[in-house]
Amino acid sequence: MDFLKYLISGVSLGSVYAIIALGYTMVYGIAKMLNFAHGDVIMVGGYISFCAMMYWELPIWVSIICAVIVCTVIGVIIEGLAYRPLRQATSLAVLITAIGVSYFLQNSALLIWTANTKSYPSIFPGNIELFNGELTISVVSIVTIAVCVLIMVALTFFTDKTKIGKAMRACSENKNAAQLMGINVNRTISLTFAIGSALAAIAGVLLCSSYSTLIPTTGSMPGIKAFTAAVFGGIGSIPGAFLGGILLGIIESFAKAYISSQLANAIVFAVLIVVLLVRPSGLLGKKIQEKV
Repeated sequence: MDFLKYLISGVSLGSVYAIIALGYTMVYGIAKMLNFAHGDVIMVGGYISFCAMMYWELPIWVSIICAVIVCTVIGVIIEGLAYRPLRQATSLAVLITAIGVSYFLQNSALLIWTANTKSYPSIFPGNIELFNGELTISVVSIVTIAVCVLIMVALTFFTDKTKIGKAMRACSENKNAAQLMGINVNRTISLTFAIGSALAAIAGVLLCSSYSTLIPTTGSMPGIKAFTAAVFGGIGSIPGAFLGGILLGIIESFAKAYISSQLANAIVFAVLIVVLLVRPSGLLGKKIQEKV
């Protein structure tokens, strides 16, 4: 039963990574930018939902909506002010800007909410017992897994079947050609950042509800691991981000249980290195041939 317990815990943790990684992979797939401030948007979502529940005494579902709205607006503002002027800049300039935005969000949270650890309430309390009580699964784990699967399916349908989703795919292939076909590239990229930031807010709520702590650096390590998951699965691929997140969570859970909790992060990144040595494009990534 211990194996099954660790497996479910890993899938639940991996589902959070997958939700965050979906935001990473959408932004990179369409805008070809690595938004390393994405992890800190998770933290903002956690704080907004926390304030809505604890200080404003709003219902849980209203607090989640507030977090999604605020993070969506922040995502659009970040794209418009920080990334849009760098659309033709080098990748190094974009990377430095992303790091700057990340530190800006962290320090803003530090000024507004201080460095004190907030005790985040469990929004999905309770446990489910199976096999005569030998296996206990938390409700928040089940909700996290279900939400992750639902989001992955919805995003896949959105990008494949809707007009806006097809416009996103066109921008991903060739922005100039998409613009000639009448697609508003700037608006499409802004929408991508909005969707990614909304997903970060949902991930922030689920993450804080699972681990019950909230500080200004809450989103840093999950953000890095989610980016790792996106690369692991094949960045730019929605199913790849989902698969990478789940596998990363399972590897981390088993590493903590059977090897060492202190070495778990090192093992996760070591597995990524091995996978990229064998398959540089990731598990579900496609090799792109560029004409010279």
